[in-house]
Amino acid sequence: MSELNSIEKAAVLLISLGENDAADILKHLGPKEVQMIGEAMSRLDNIPQSKVEAVVSDFLNVVGDQTGIGINNDRYIRTMLNRALGEEKAKTLIDRILFSTNTSGLDTLRWMDPRQVAEIIRFEHPQIQSVIISYLESDQAASVLSYFDDKVRLDIMMRIAALDRIQPQALQELNDMLETQFSGPRSTQLTQIGGVKAAANIMNFIESSIEAELMENIKETDESLARQIQDLMFVFDNLIDVDDRGIQVILREIQTDQLVIALKGADTALQEKIFKNMSKRAAELLRDDLEAKGPVRVSEVEMAQKEILSVARRLADEGEISLGAGDDMI
Repeated sequence: MSELNSIEKAAVLLISLGENDAADILKHLGPKEVQMIGEAMSRLDNIPQSKVEAVVSDFLNVVGDQTGIGINNDRYIRTMLNRALGEEKAKTLIDRILFSTNTSGLDTLRWMDPRQVAEIIRFEHPQIQSVIISYLESDQAASVLSYFDDKVRLDIMMRIAALDRIQPQALQELNDMLETQFSGPRSTQLTQIGGVKAAANIMNFIESSIEAELMENIKETDESLARQIQDLMFVFDNLIDVDDRGIQVILREIQTDQLVIALKGADTALQEKIFKNMSKRAAELLRDDLEAKGPVRVSEVEMAQKEILSVARRLADEGEISLGAGDDMI
């Protein structure tokens, strides 16, 4: 069995603790972290006792190495979370841990089903809708957009791309509209939200047929903006920019059948890169499968590619791989 990554180790540790203790820990994490750990839990199967003992032992060693318990703990927590997640992603967790505050109205939306979020904001002004959707994780934002019609989707996406920073008072009023209490101390700095990169990230997760139509509509409205969004989107062909180690990590996470379908729509250079990062025997079998595979619907190819891209993005979020030259490093 391959080595466990950090998310899988967290999943093993929480399962080992039992339901009640695991629940007490998870309630202190954000929705993205809970989702990632939950998905890792669902994938765990027949973990050897030795692996479980090793994970628990590693955890105890890390805890045992910490000295001065109760002294400068807040500084330690800030440093640890900022290094692990980056300042923006860590802020909500830091506020909740250090200031014992409740989840804010905006953060509450991140825990909701996309359909629920869409219904909550359906009759709000498009500018409010765009700010809220920008605040969500990209995959959840894409799902929320799928519940609006074409015209509304276009309007919201154009507004998201035009966003840059928002005054804290405006964000506070929006938060108060959703929930009366604000999570954490109030900031006096402008909040970075939306922008072309945010629009591109959301587009990455939108279902293929909707994505194509939405992109065409954006192009008709603002061709320059459409080019900027396309330049920032990470698509299947961009996997060629991932280094060999990263490709090998991705290959360990996906099924052969899924890969065969996805590669039916890939160019030769990317196919060769995939073959190069497999054993000679595995590459030969994959080539045979590709040649033997009959015609495949374009929608099936796109779905398989998006599923693989979702795995790649998850691995990038976990710090396991880097998504090529355009990927930000911390």
